[in-house]
Amino acid sequence: MTVFTLPDLGEGLQEAEIVAWHVSQGDHVITDQPLVSVETDKAVVEVPTPFSGTISKIIASEGDVVEIGAPLVDIATTVGEDKGAIVGELEERAAEAGPTHRPSADRPSPAPSATPAVRQLAREKGVDLATLTGSGPGGAILSSDVLAAQSGSVAGDSLHGVRRSMARAMAHSRDTVAPATVTDRADIHRWDARENATLRLVQAIAVACVAEPALNAWFDGTSRQLHSHLDLAIAVDTPDGLFAPVLRKVDTKDDLVPVIAALKAAVKARSLKPEAMRDATFTLSNFGTLGGEFAELVVTPPQVAILGAGQINDVCLAENGQPVVRRALPLSLTFDHRVVAGGEAARFLAAVRADLERPTHGERE
Repeated sequence: MTVFTLPDLGEGLQEAEIVAWHVSQGDHVITDQPLVSVETDKAVVEVPTPFSGTISKIIASEGDVVEIGAPLVDIATTVGEDKGAIVGELEERAAEAGPTHRPSADRPSPAPSATPAVRQLAREKGVDLATLTGSGPGGAILSSDVLAAQSGSVAGDSLHGVRRSMARAMAHSRDTVAPATVTDRADIHRWDARENATLRLVQAIAVACVAEPALNAWFDGTSRQLHSHLDLAIAVDTPDGLFAPVLRKVDTKDDLVPVIAALKAAVKARSLKPEAMRDATFTLSNFGTLGGEFAELVVTPPQVAILGAGQINDVCLAENGQPVVRRALPLSLTFDHRVVAGGEAARFLAAVRADLERPTHGERE
């Protein structure tokens, strides 16, 4: 009998939540077969079976938060011979296991490409594999694809997964940050109709971080670390909660459009690695795509600031003493007043506004 413990998932992770087991007690497993999906720091990670054997006991249940090194499952390694995926053996085990292990009679043919463990997970979660597009090699459907497509609410009052992680992050910010917010509007009437607002915001933040580097920093409560590069977290809203994938070294990249699109697609597919959401130096929340004008945002330590962009609307502004109607982008900058002075925040926001007010093609008037 061998006890398999939760392995080190890297990046300093201390714990993970059990999302879904892909095996049951009594199952015969082979090396590298999907064993269990766990979630940590908003990423779903599939843990493979470390060796062949028979599942004697599942120790950790779905929904449990397990520390690294804690026992997950007992695997009997001396029972049976590792025969791999032999059809006769699979059919025999399916017959012994009962109806829940038999393929659905009305499943379309040809069946989507997925391992038996993924098919079992789909049945448990009520997801039709025929409706999914796999993100694995050759279009294979992975457990992360099933979990991303899962519909309906989870019974019970306790938070789990992404929302549990979000709740802890918000509480940590509340307990450590002294927030203050300044707001402004950028006159964007010189943008053309095809302008990418997210891209312009990213570029404006990069410019502002050069003009006022005090906001592109980390603060641990004692010392401040200024950054010479910009690793920008972009807040992405999903039905499961808030994700913030990180654009690395924004200030050194020429074409950010495909990079931003790839990050958002990875969030939707729940295929991001934990390291893709760590160590941002600044955050952008483009909440205006959903609604709202100005906001008091939440700074994520050790970062010291976050910029929010509200909904673009026509507003009445003054020009040469006369009222004019312009398209305007509302801006909200929340910063940690323990380490960022009001003047620094105002200069940063002014630099963002000035860059946003450039015409689409960069000509300056």
